Amino acid sequence: MTRAQLTFNCVGDTLAATLDGGEKIVGLLIVTGGNELRSGAFAGQSSLAAEIATSGYPVFRFDRRGVGDSEGSNRGFEHSAEDISSAIAAFCKAAPTIEKIVAFGNCDAASALMLQSGAGCDALILSNPWTFDDDSDDDAMPAEAVRSRYVEKLRNPAEIKRLLTGGVSLTKLWRGLRQASTTEKTQSGLSQSVHTGLAQFAGEVRILTAERDRTAQAFLSHWGKDDPRLRRCPDATHAYVEPHAQQWLIAQILDVLSNEEAR
Repeated sequence: MTRAQLTFNCVGDTLAATLDGGEKIVGLLIVTGGNELRSGAFAGQSSLAAEIATSGYPVFRFDRRGVGDSEGSNRGFEHSAEDISSAIAAFCKAAPTIEKIVAFGNCDAASALMLQSGAGCDALILSNPWTFDDDSDDDAMPAEAVRSRYVEKLRNPAEIKRLLTGGVSLTKLWRGLRQASTTEKTQSGLSQSVHTGLAQFAGEVRILTAERDRTAQAFLSHWGKDDPRLRRCPDATHAYVEPHAQQWLIAQILDVLSNEEAR
């Protein structure tokens, strides 16, 4: 496996990227979420790319405009279409043997790919898609996600001690309990938009969710749990940092890549 640092142009701005080389005709494009660097939190994306590349699949990662080593203004995931399309073109140029591209995105990177109806890729791996219109506070969280959070807190002796010693705001606690008790389901505007965008994509879709992640829980409350494209990782958090979750994520990605290779 070889690793190369490179740059490419996006509407006049120079963006930074990393290519992990491979000999296979299917490549993996990693789209980062939030303002995360292409290396990922604690180099998680870098490690993931290296692991996938050992199986022969080339992997391309990049910093969106205004993030990390890239020039330009950060316009957020909802306005990243030009960044992703430029990255795809750069990937094809840097690895001319590839014939198909599978895109992987976690959190709002998954939402970006959904909004763009796959952005021209052949298959999508969408992890913990972001569906909040407003991330200002827990009032935006659906009841199911709030209930899950409180159950997790009740399993933690330190949280019980905080409650008994006055370390928890009773007003906030009451608001959370009231929200957790509701049975009303509301669908965000973003969740509707990503649903519409993904419906226009004809390739393979694998939707991954981490069981302990509130972003994933919120997505499932909007999306529903009966979609056959869904895969759920038990006892995993948002970035799949747990050893078993890391291996599960790698296996899911390799499965989609091999499926696309066999088509």
